Amino acid sequence: MTTHRIQPAPGLRTALLALGLALLGSGPALADQLDSILAAKKLRVAIDLAVPPYGMKDDKLQSTGSDVETAQLLARDLGLALEIVPTTGANRIPFLQTDKADIVISSLSVTPEREKVVAFSRPYAGILSVVGAPKGMDLKSAADLEGKKIATARGTTNDQEISKIAPKSATLLRFDDDATSITAVVSGQAQIFATAPALLKAVNDKNPAKQMEVKWVMKVNLLAMGLRKGEDRLKAKIDDWVQLNLKNGQLNAIYKKFHGADLPEQVLQAGS
Repeated sequence: MTTHRIQPAPGLRTALLALGLALLGSGPALADQLDSILAAKKLRVAIDLAVPPYGMKDDKLQSTGSDVETAQLLARDLGLALEIVPTTGANRIPFLQTDKADIVISSLSVTPEREKVVAFSRPYAGILSVVGAPKGMDLKSAADLEGKKIATARGTTNDQEISKIAPKSATLLRFDDDATSITAVVSGQAQIFATAPALLKAVNDKNPAKQMEVKWVMKVNLLAMGLRKGEDRLKAKIDDWVQLNLKNGQLNAIYKKFHGADLPEQVLQAGS
């Protein structure tokens, strides 16, 4: 029997060749992020260094805080060098999406809105969203905020929570980060602060006459590490790490060192 090899038409050959080259060229775009991080031998972590005690600079201008030590422990356990990418509350997620950082460890609360654009690890810590004011100011509910000026950091869950309850007559002064928010309260631009308890302490440390205190808790937020969506292997690796270090007490020790209290029970339940 004579076998005839059927050759594709010249135009078809060209199309098939182009398709093959396109498929070969698509390889790097599909690279797994965990593999890329391990190959680089470096973990780039976005951290806001103006949110004590989560992220800050010490008297020697070295990065420190509970988020910083969490990132250091994670990088060390993965056998990687740590590169801290300084960010602000508003830029945490954009830095992740534009590949300026591999992950975010920066007092990032888990919210339904954020879950639409980023993936979250198991919760590793917690934070309270509160309304704070001087001890002598009588504030019992959102109605008492009428006509008042309230400072908060733009893009944070504190901003989101106070925006839900503030009366129309209240003025929300949104600042780019917690450091400038603290300065605004210390200088008297606003007497009321929608923030975390630790930042009320920062105000009192800078100006003891303020006597800022928590008036009420708006919400207890779970903090998790932010990752790009679709990086399932990286998420699984970090989830396992969080679970292990919640169980062995390492994450609790870091939290207690900087916050003076154990991790909230909600964190232990959600992260286990």
